[in-house]
Amino acid sequence: MELPWTALVLSTVLLGLSCQGDDWESDRNFISAAGPLTNDLVHNLNHPLGMQASDLVASDTDMYVCQQPLPSFLPQYFSSLRASQVTHYKVLLSWAQLLPTGSSKNPDQEAVRCYRQLLQALKDAQLQPMVVLGHQIPPSSSTIQRDGVFPDLFADYATLAFQSFGDLVEIWFTFSDLEKVIMDLAHQELKASGLQTLSDAHRKAFDIYHRKYSSQGGKLSMVLKAEGIPELLQDPSLAALLKGSVDFLSLDLSYECQSEEILPQKLSELQNLGPKVKLFIYTLKLQDCPSTGMSPSSLLFSLLEAINKDQVQTVGFDVSAFLSCTSSSEESPSCSLAGSLALQTEQQHDTVVPSFPGSTYWRVWAAFANQSREERDAFLQDVFPEGFLWGVSTGAFNVEGGWAEGGRGPSIWDHYGNLNAAEGQATAKVASDSYHKPASDVSLLRGLRAEVYKFSISWSRIFPTGQRSSPNLQGVAYYNKLIDSLLDSQVEPMATLFHWDLPQALQERGGWQNESVVDAFLDYAAFCFSTFGDRVKLWVTFHEPWVISYAGYGTGQHPPAISDPGVASFKVAHLILKAHARTWHHYNSHHRPKQQGRVGIVLNSDWAEPLDGKSPQDLAAAERFLHFMLGWFAHPIFVDGDYPTALRAQIQRINQQCGRPLARLPEFTEAEKQLLKGSADFLGLSHYTSRLISKAGPQTCIPSYDNIGGFSQHVDPKWPQTASPWIQVVPWGIRRLLRFASMEYTKGGLPILLAGNGMPVGEGEDPFDDSMRVDYLNLYINEVLKAVKEDSVDVRSYMARSLIDGYEGPQGYTQRFGLYHVNFTDSSRPRTPRKSAYFFTNIIEKNGFPAKQVKTNALPLRADFTSRARATFSFPSEVPSKAKIVWEKFSKQPKFERDLFYHGTFRDDFLWGVSSSAYQIEGGWDADGKGPSIWDNFTHTPGNGVKDNSTGDIACDSYNQLDADLNILRTLKVKSYRFSISWPRIFPTGRNNSINKQGVDYYNRLIDSLVKSNIFPMVTLFHWDLPQALQDIGGWENPSLIELFDSYADFCFKTFGDRVKFWITFNEPWCSVVLGYSSGIFPPNVKEPGLLPYKVSHIIIKAHARVYHTYAERYRQEQKGVISLSLNTHWVEPKDPGLQRDVAAADRMLQFTMGWFAHPIFKNGDYPDVMKWNVGNRSELQRLASSRLPSFTEEEKNYIRGTADVFCINMYTSVFAQHITPRLNPPSYDDDMELKVIEMDSSSSVPTMHPDVPWGMRRLLNWIKEEYGNIPIYITENGQGLENPTLDDTERIFYHKTHINEALKAYRLDGVDLRGYSAWSLMDNFEWLSGYTMKFGLYHVNFDHVNRARTARASARFYTEVITNNGMPLAKEDEFLYGEFPKGFIWSAASASYQVEGAWRADGKGLSIWDTFSHTPLRVGNDDNGDVACDSYHKIAEDVVALQNLGVSHYRFSISWSRILPDGTTRFINEAGLNYYVRFIDALLAAGITPQVTIYHWDLPQALQDIGGWENGTIVQRFKEYADVLFQRLGDKVKFWITLNEPFVIASHGYGTGVSAPGISFRPGTAPYIAGHNLIKAHAEAWHLYNNTYRMSQGGKISITISSDWAEPRDPSNQQDVEAARRYVQFMAGWFAHPIFKNGDYPEVMKTRIRDRSLAAGLNKSRLPEFTESEKKRIQGTFDFFGFNHYTTVLAYNLNYTTAISSFDADRGVASITDRSWPDSGSFWLKMTPFGFRRILNWLKEEYNNPPIYVTENGVSRRGDPELNDTDRIYYLRSYINEALKAVQDKVDLRGYTVWSIMDNFEWATGFAERFGVHFVNRSDPSLPRIPKASAKFYASIVRCNGFPDPALGPHPCLQQPEDAGPTASPVKSEVPFLGLLLGTAEAQTALYVLFALLLLGVCCLAFLLYKYCKRSKQGKTQPSQHDLSRISSF
Repeated sequence: MELPWTALVLSTVLLGLSCQGDDWESDRNFISAAGPLTNDLVHNLNHPLGMQASDLVASDTDMYVCQQPLPSFLPQYFSSLRASQVTHYKVLLSWAQLLPTGSSKNPDQEAVRCYRQLLQALKDAQLQPMVVLGHQIPPSSSTIQRDGVFPDLFADYATLAFQSFGDLVEIWFTFSDLEKVIMDLAHQELKASGLQTLSDAHRKAFDIYHRKYSSQGGKLSMVLKAEGIPELLQDPSLAALLKGSVDFLSLDLSYECQSEEILPQKLSELQNLGPKVKLFIYTLKLQDCPSTGMSPSSLLFSLLEAINKDQVQTVGFDVSAFLSCTSSSEESPSCSLAGSLALQTEQQHDTVVPSFPGSTYWRVWAAFANQSREERDAFLQDVFPEGFLWGVSTGAFNVEGGWAEGGRGPSIWDHYGNLNAAEGQATAKVASDSYHKPASDVSLLRGLRAEVYKFSISWSRIFPTGQRSSPNLQGVAYYNKLIDSLLDSQVEPMATLFHWDLPQALQERGGWQNESVVDAFLDYAAFCFSTFGDRVKLWVTFHEPWVISYAGYGTGQHPPAISDPGVASFKVAHLILKAHARTWHHYNSHHRPKQQGRVGIVLNSDWAEPLDGKSPQDLAAAERFLHFMLGWFAHPIFVDGDYPTALRAQIQRINQQCGRPLARLPEFTEAEKQLLKGSADFLGLSHYTSRLISKAGPQTCIPSYDNIGGFSQHVDPKWPQTASPWIQVVPWGIRRLLRFASMEYTKGGLPILLAGNGMPVGEGEDPFDDSMRVDYLNLYINEVLKAVKEDSVDVRSYMARSLIDGYEGPQGYTQRFGLYHVNFTDSSRPRTPRKSAYFFTNIIEKNGFPAKQVKTNALPLRADFTSRARATFSFPSEVPSKAKIVWEKFSKQPKFERDLFYHGTFRDDFLWGVSSSAYQIEGGWDADGKGPSIWDNFTHTPGNGVKDNSTGDIACDSYNQLDADLNILRTLKVKSYRFSISWPRIFPTGRNNSINKQGVDYYNRLIDSLVKSNIFPMVTLFHWDLPQALQDIGGWENPSLIELFDSYADFCFKTFGDRVKFWITFNEPWCSVVLGYSSGIFPPNVKEPGLLPYKVSHIIIKAHARVYHTYAERYRQEQKGVISLSLNTHWVEPKDPGLQRDVAAADRMLQFTMGWFAHPIFKNGDYPDVMKWNVGNRSELQRLASSRLPSFTEEEKNYIRGTADVFCINMYTSVFAQHITPRLNPPSYDDDMELKVIEMDSSSSVPTMHPDVPWGMRRLLNWIKEEYGNIPIYITENGQGLENPTLDDTERIFYHKTHINEALKAYRLDGVDLRGYSAWSLMDNFEWLSGYTMKFGLYHVNFDHVNRARTARASARFYTEVITNNGMPLAKEDEFLYGEFPKGFIWSAASASYQVEGAWRADGKGLSIWDTFSHTPLRVGNDDNGDVACDSYHKIAEDVVALQNLGVSHYRFSISWSRILPDGTTRFINEAGLNYYVRFIDALLAAGITPQVTIYHWDLPQALQDIGGWENGTIVQRFKEYADVLFQRLGDKVKFWITLNEPFVIASHGYGTGVSAPGISFRPGTAPYIAGHNLIKAHAEAWHLYNNTYRMSQGGKISITISSDWAEPRDPSNQQDVEAARRYVQFMAGWFAHPIFKNGDYPEVMKTRIRDRSLAAGLNKSRLPEFTESEKKRIQGTFDFFGFNHYTTVLAYNLNYTTAISSFDADRGVASITDRSWPDSGSFWLKMTPFGFRRILNWLKEEYNNPPIYVTENGVSRRGDPELNDTDRIYYLRSYINEALKAVQDKVDLRGYTVWSIMDNFEWATGFAERFGVHFVNRSDPSLPRIPKASAKFYASIVRCNGFPDPALGPHPCLQQPEDAGPTASPVKSEVPFLGLLLGTAEAQTALYVLFALLLLGVCCLAFLLYKYCKRSKQGKTQPSQHDLSRISSF
């Protein structure tokens, strides 16, 4: 049955062919034309009875003349045509009717009105009129013939028509039948003459129209018969007419199907009219086709194929031949494409109607169907258009991890993952951990050179509940950081709003099946637009919504795992489409005007190829597949606002066949259709593979995607299979899909962004060599290029999936899509580039596949070389040199001041770089003609001393892995790369007659690539690898090498100098000389230490000078570069700075190492005097005729002097030098220095190649400045070698951090002109004699893998951060805050009874556990004890004076349990002990100081410990009873109680590690928890006792003091470290705070981990005791405030202990370190880390609902000799208290601050060695005086000011010491001996005054008796406890 096929497919073609005319006008649809009206047609429509459908089609006879009124059926007739997809209607004007007289001056106005009504009726029916001016004979033809004025009269007529109807008509035809008009015009004239007349008439009309009337974009043409075109084109005038006077070509096309002639061949001549001729088939007549059995539609397609192939662009057809019009007496006449929407019944065929040949799909498929395999797969060498965007993509749930971090809410993928985890499957909880690695991921993009990054925003990270009412600021901060980092790296962010991860909270309300989710999505999108839209200009609303609908709600393979393909799947798609449209319109209305961004959607689709190309059913099924996959979402958005007709028809059909609704397709309202249509600025496509599609198999009514769609899917077994079962490699499919999408949807009006394409490799495959992916990308990208170049598809971008490996849903981590491999077994999730990453970068750089390599322009200078070094010295260095200035300046620095971290930045053009050298990384030792070097020869010689007999034969294989090196350089963000050229790779024999082109090409490629990447090449000419051929003639002992080296250098300057602007002649010549010719451990292995080092250095210096002059004289003017050499030295300190011999020795070492080469070049052209003196003298003593040190002539000195433009220094460590007198013979360079080198202690905690002594960097730079003038300095090497470091090379981070900081000090503080810093080294390499055992690399190199894969270490990320910040600027949050604490803020100082009281057995005091512990050998440092301590038991007055010095309002002290209750029980109360506390409290109150009393501060009565101490549950009652005594006896005076101090220390150190009393350590897995359990219950009982019994009468408050460090993750980008840091704090603070301040129970993480580890160890229950429900209720809320002690911060990381180890530390599973840049203290565990104070205070606020907090201890210790000027403590207090002020600003409810400690005291296990006091206690004085330190005065000023007054507001009175300030030193004793009597302080003072008065009287008498010879009187001593000491404190 031909008709249904034709009808159905014609409706399809008319919907889809618009792209054929996309060059006609971007917004004009394809023309499908009907008409014109004829008298017969009007008659038939008006009298329908007995008329057949064919009778109702317009014939060419009997033109209809417009008459009023118009027939009433015309509107219905026109509307039916429009409903049948007809777009235009032909109208024939009657010239004779309009101008009956032939003159436009007298038109028939009735006729004009009639035609206007007709044209308006067409417009009302949304049909566009196509008007023919000259279809019939003109009026009064005889007159025209006689006068010969036809062209003018026709132009006159046309003008009238344009004027009268131009507002309604856009398309005009002058003549539609030339032959007929010619015949009517002149019967006797030749046809050619008539043709010329009509040609002239047409040209005149064309000119008039375009000159006056075509401003609105109208077109004008003339209709020609197709078969006459070749003949017509022979007429030059007509050919010119067709080329210049038609807007498009119109054909009258007739074809006899029986004819053997192939009509399309005739049309090939149309190419002569020019490329891309626009063609309209005005009339299509198919004759005698039914008799031949040929399908008119197939003929039409044949014609289309031919026309398209011949580059003729078809803009429309006459479709009259396919129209079927009907009419009856009951109904108005109507026309349709007969049967087009009707489905055949099963009786007709059990298949759907096959595709029409003219549909978009059919035309795309057919365009390629006849391609040969060679044609299809031909590779196109071309490039993409300029501005094409290259990028990569990821999805949030695939890569982010951080599933519960930073306030993120769960998504449906988290819920899904939790279900999977229960079954042991992979989850996305950590994934690739991108949440913690935004900077790392952006660095990978830099490495790739990606221009756009498509990432998705996690809805639940922004709105944890999915609702706008709950924005999560931490999530916002993450995306802000990511976006800012992208822009900083010039990567365009493309943000996807929804990539499958719906918030679980919304899913629980129905998810995408609930209409309300549309509103929620709009709110979320609006928030993202407002928050990120100022920087994000590319937005994707939904990523692959087909997957959501199909896999999430159809098959249930994805979350939310709903399997309902017939209903839910379609409903979800419906709501997603509405959400998309509303979001687009919101952006369009509210954000586009300001943000100027673009919003689109990314749709995924396979290409569908018919299984059998000859089967119409398979063709139709393939087309239907595309409509079900792509059109489902694309058609509503990009076509007409509704689902594709094929999709709707198929669902209707399947439901009819099954007799029930197998699928329910929701309907859009008209308003929704309008909202949807055009709601995208681009079409995003993701594509991976293709499918072979056939008609559906046997019909079943089981709902499934394929059943509903009516198709079956297949793959060709020949297609290569990837690791994913659904992805086969079918490159040509992407071209066809792009062409289809362009023709069907975007129609040239919108760009296509290819937003996802890639393939996975398997988990078990080679992790780095993904050659199959390289082939995949190569072929697919080339097919995209074909689509762009050959098919004119407007593709604007290509984004590879994926940047990195990630979580792939049900497949977990088994399928790896990443260009970067992620090691999921490593907690740091390291990323390593694969082979495909390098390939993709190559594509990006070339913008495709260029046929020719484009020459790169030279890099513009980016470094400032304007101030080069000039020799300003004609004199030698002093002896000793300027080093003495540096030693004098820095050697007396206190350690705290020396090591204090400095914040600041370097100069803007600072050159950050990395270094390498040829032999160490290149490999390719004998590749491509390279000659051997001395290192090649050396490493291949047995017994060479290289570790593991390693060689540099392959090394890092940089010779073959150039792309890999460039990738990591870009990733690092370095501005420069220092590498060396291998002399034998350029000149294999060392001479310029043996140039190796391949070697030169390698360096050209390297340099060109660096230039492209904006990386500055710094090139070393000689880095130790001398050509062996030159060594064979003596090497550097032979002076001829000066000339040979110059020849080599000259070649390099000439070849590379247009791009290289920084040259280094020699790297570390000291090493070449000393190690190669003195010790002989380096090649050439010569051991002549007394002579050859000096001889060789002499030649090297002259070689350097020669090369310098060559560059200066021949190249500098044009190339404008600089040249120098890199020198190396340690910094040298005298072993004893007070010993002049050691000072001189240190100076000698500097001159013998660096000065040896620097002095001739940078000073006076000669060696340092100290070298000449020492070597000369020792040579003479050795009886030599002359010095072993050669001499330069004056000419040579002048030639050498000043031969460096900048100073390049390699520095690694520092040493001590000590003078010695060495042996004279045999002569040696080492002995000539007359010193011994002593290594310094390293600050590193692990073995390193060099001791880590960062402060030497600053001193060396200062020495260079002083010694050689303020010359521009570049640090060209600095780094640390580690043995087999992990990727978390924290030690190297500390090394670079501290060394760079010292360099920063030199630059900012000392004025050193430092211009650059290069880290050694870029990557692990062959490290000379250490082989591959010592690793310096910022990048780890896998030497076991053939590709030598490079993986970034933590130090690489750190270095990138330093480069990004251009140094180490002070973070905003660390800036000092000026301001005051709230009024009423409490300032206090603290102590503890055992630490200060002494009197350990006085007045009936019982023994405490600390009495026992400190009297046990080896328990306390220096065998100290607290027997006397600070003797506060006898020094109440002195302690009060010390407090008065500080001006504090409160004093925190503890009561000794055993001083009140000697045996710990209430059986006996020691009144003497109680009396002490009463007197002390009274003294405090009298001084206006409020007591804060700690009931228990670690000194348990020994009697209670004897029965188990805190492990015995009875202690809870004992503690309650003890507290009751205190409340009763002291509660009227004490209003601030603390039950326990630091229960963590009591339990962990007292019962776990045993370092504190009672020293129990043999039950570390149980005792701490039991003790802690009882401590918590004891606290609760004491609190309830006070609350229930005493609070009302006494009015005090009571709580507990909990201690905790703050913990930062060692690697903040490592989820395990983040969790470890969190666990550290929970196990320390949460252990006790959680039960009291939260829920009465331990933190969940403690319970879980201890239980799991207990069970794993074979126990049947947890080692952590459990509280009963009643205990939980009793414990919860037992606080009035949060007492908090804090000192320091640690860096925490995960450490997994074996289950066999049972301890608190093992349960916590955390190890900790400290940052070496943090200032030290006197305690090993305490680093000065003020930032942690604010953070932990905020943590307490968030964790425990912002309780009132009192800081009850905070301070710092010192060791060593006492010093009253404790600047380090002042720094600590100032910075920590300022962080507390910031916490107050953060709304932390901080009520008070207490300094620890009021005075130096017994510091537990360290005895008196660690001093925390702000008062110094002089233990050498029996009276133990309290002497205020500088910190006491500083703290007092803070107390007076209640904070930090802003100096910008002028001096504040509180900063001045009050004039009436009391004594600043405390009385020495409460009782003092006086003249043999023991008197109280007051009595002794009175006696002293009396004695003083008597003495004064005696003196006066003596003065009188001496007759005034004595004119001065002496003043006696004042009381030492006040006046003498006051001067000491007035520092």
